[in-house]
Amino acid sequence: MYDSILLELFKHRFASIAEEMGMVLRRTAYSPNIKERLDFSCAIFNATGQMIAQAAHIPVHLGAMPISVATAIKQIEFAPGDVVILNDPFQGGSHLPDLTMITPIYIPHVETKSGSTLFGFVASRAHHADVGGMTPGSMPLSTEIYQEGLIIPPLKLVEQGQLNQSIQQLILANVRTPEERAGDLRAQIAANSKGVTRLQGLIAQHGQAEVSYYMTGLLDYAERMTRRLINQLPDGEYQFEDVLDNDGVTDEPIPIAVTITIAGETATVDFSRSAKQVPGSVNAVYAVTLSAVLYVFRALIGLDIPANSGCLVPLTVIAPAGSIVNANRPAAVAGGNVETSQRIVDVLLGALAQAAPDLVPAASQGSMNNLTIGGWNPEMGKPFTYYETMGGGLGATASADGASATQCHMTNTLNTPVEALEYAYPFRVTRYEVRRNSGGQGAHRGGDGIRREMELLTDAQVTLLTERRTRAPYGLEGGEAGQMGRNMLIRGKEQTELPSKVSLHLQAGDILQIETPGGGGHGEAQES
Repeated sequence: MYDSILLELFKHRFASIAEEMGMVLRRTAYSPNIKERLDFSCAIFNATGQMIAQAAHIPVHLGAMPISVATAIKQIEFAPGDVVILNDPFQGGSHLPDLTMITPIYIPHVETKSGSTLFGFVASRAHHADVGGMTPGSMPLSTEIYQEGLIIPPLKLVEQGQLNQSIQQLILANVRTPEERAGDLRAQIAANSKGVTRLQGLIAQHGQAEVSYYMTGLLDYAERMTRRLINQLPDGEYQFEDVLDNDGVTDEPIPIAVTITIAGETATVDFSRSAKQVPGSVNAVYAVTLSAVLYVFRALIGLDIPANSGCLVPLTVIAPAGSIVNANRPAAVAGGNVETSQRIVDVLLGALAQAAPDLVPAASQGSMNNLTIGGWNPEMGKPFTYYETMGGGLGATASADGASATQCHMTNTLNTPVEALEYAYPFRVTRYEVRRNSGGQGAHRGGDGIRREMELLTDAQVTLLTERRTRAPYGLEGGEAGQMGRNMLIRGKEQTELPSKVSLHLQAGDILQIETPGGGGHGEAQES
């Protein structure tokens, strides 16, 4: 039997190690996207690749990382001092800008004073602002993955403590901002090193057997709590369907449909009625879909339990190969991680609202509002690439209004502060405010979105990957939908509405205005 006090202590010790990894990564990174927006995640795994603990970072990263670790274990012969790098979405990655680093934890043999035993792994995943591809920022309107940037299968970037200069040179030769990428790569290596050191110290203090025992205990605990949640839901079949605006190639909406079957302590999540994979870049790989499922069920539990691999044991996920939620190579997937993951959450919550109406919120903004800008920075005399996601309105619940101007669901980043943005890039932020009254009306109102205007100070290539521009975030129980988002180009006195997904060359002096969606309302509004 597990000692409940020790179980709680180990839960916090493991999580604090992952959090400290994140602090190292933030403080040593070069790019504003990592050091200011915190677009990264860190986690701890056991020797078989099961995720034990994670920091409170980004759900879409963390749920997918176990597949990356499992792939690395299968393909790589690890040794002490190694660091494996990968970003291939079809091998556990999410999209190409998210580079994952995996470092093994070895424990020396005290008795023999020679050799060591593999105990587990630490991993970090960070969004790099450019990894090559057809447009700056590596979030293009692509039609195949080869257009999106450099594809990295599991490779040893560091081998027994020595940096593999050839691999690093290959990576840096394929990106637009090599100095920034090199700094961010070193930051991830440092973060993983800190995680290894802290876990080795924990094992030295408590012993390998006890630490391993409570790793297993936390997996069992998360599984029990997930089973308890599912068992509290009425048995039955719950269906919901929503759509993506389009794939950036055609204007056709793309349906995502789910059927959730609750049977006792288990749930089957079936996406078989969803669309086939599409030409554009909104296809999601299986790891992203699994992340969304893990996020939703973990969020509904509500208790302070670790979001580890144990949460997935009572869940069966059916995502047909070749579909929008489980695309086959060489599908374009840059937007699947950021946009399709959000719609998957929307349909999961829409289905579960029928089983647990008091627990489930109305739809949140349903987009990460991805913006990439790249070109030549005349002041600094070198290329630049900028990437940012933007917050919006959260959906209202049965007991509270939705929060305004915040990142929602599968993302958990900050914004780039205006001062940092204008220092690092040739832009000027001319307007940044809450988009008042964009949340849906109801007994409880949906949160409001954001209105942001940016003036370019140099010519640049701009790409927008956004959603909820043609279909509004839904309300629940009689609540109204939130307002749709809108993208505008302001050139002098002329204003042009831009589609939800577009890549275009803008001139110095052009202003890009982005209005993000509001969240849906909950319950019928009371007459005053």
